[in-house]
This record gives sequence, C-alpha cells and structure tokens, in this order.
Amino acid sequence: MRRVAHAGFWTLASSFVLIGQAVAQPASAGCASSPSAAGTQTANTQTWRCDNGITIVAENGARFELKDANRDGHIDSIELSSKALLVEVPKKPGGNPFKVLTPQAIAAVRGTRWAVDAADGSKTSVFVAEGRVGVSRRARGRAVLLGPGEGVDVEATGMAEVKRWGQPRIDALMARLGQ
Repeated sequence: MRRVAHAGFWTLASSFVLIGQAVAQPASAGCASSPSAAGTQTANTQTWRCDNGITIVAENGARFELKDANRDGHIDSIELSSKALLVEVPKKPGGNPFKVLTPQAIAAVRGTRWAVDAADGSKTSVFVAEGRVGVSRRARGRAVLLGPGEGVDVEATGMAEVKRWGQPRIDALMARLGQ
C-alpha cells in the first residue's frame, strides 16, 4: 500500500510516498522528517533522514516521491517534479546507484552530496557539492559527469555544457535549501 501526501492530505494507493511540504512520512518507508534546524538562512525546509543513511533537505513546497524500486524497505530513488532538494547519499560499493529523476534529467550517484532543482517543470539544474554525479537527459542523450563545484542545466531540448558554478548562483540555491 502507498500513502500519497500533499499539503497534509493522505490518499491510500500502492507502493511509494509522495511528499508535500511539512508532511509526516510513514515509518514503513524507512525515513522520518523534521523541520530543518534554523540557521543563518530564513528558508523553511524539511529534512528527511532515512535508515539507510540518506539525508534529503527539501525546499519549502518541493514536490517529490520517495521510491523503493527493489522493495527492500529502503528508498533508492526520488522522483522530483518541482522546486529543489539537497541530497546526501553515503558511499556504497557496487550495486545500483541512487537516482533523482526529474521531467528532464536523471542524476545518479553511489555516494555524494548534491542539489537538484526542477524549475517550473521546464528545466532541471544539478549542482555537486561533494563527490561525483552522473547526469543524463531522460529523453535519450549524452551523459556528463560532474565533480565538486560543477553544475549543469538540462532542458527538454538538450543539456548545457558542464560549468563551474559561480558563488552567487551556489549561494542562491543553497539559501533556498537553508544551507
């Protein structure tokens, strides 16, 4: 059974959890949420800590689904439809990479800290704070590998070149995530 949540309303269905802002997660998904600690930023974020070591910070109003494709009781991917997430995945040898899927892109890792922003459903931006992230278009296309400080924008029509992001752009995205 799945529970679908948005803006505080739950509907029962079959095997994933849709998360709206400030909505509690059922314990069966292996993740628990809490308001993010107040920092120097004024962003109102939600932090999800999962029993497999994954941490997700969601921008206020972010719409996403936590998925457990292999049905082992732990999330292994996120479907992000709007706004931004900061994801931290502990390193794990071998196995399938953890993925964040948006309408335009797929970002996959085995262990790192990165942000994904699905802006207005028309563009996805991926920024890597630590580690390496592979990014490809959902509709066939080339894949790129991002390292620390690098980012890329993905649109339905194609993928921009990998660039080292300037500090103002990094600061603006991280402020939205309470960082």
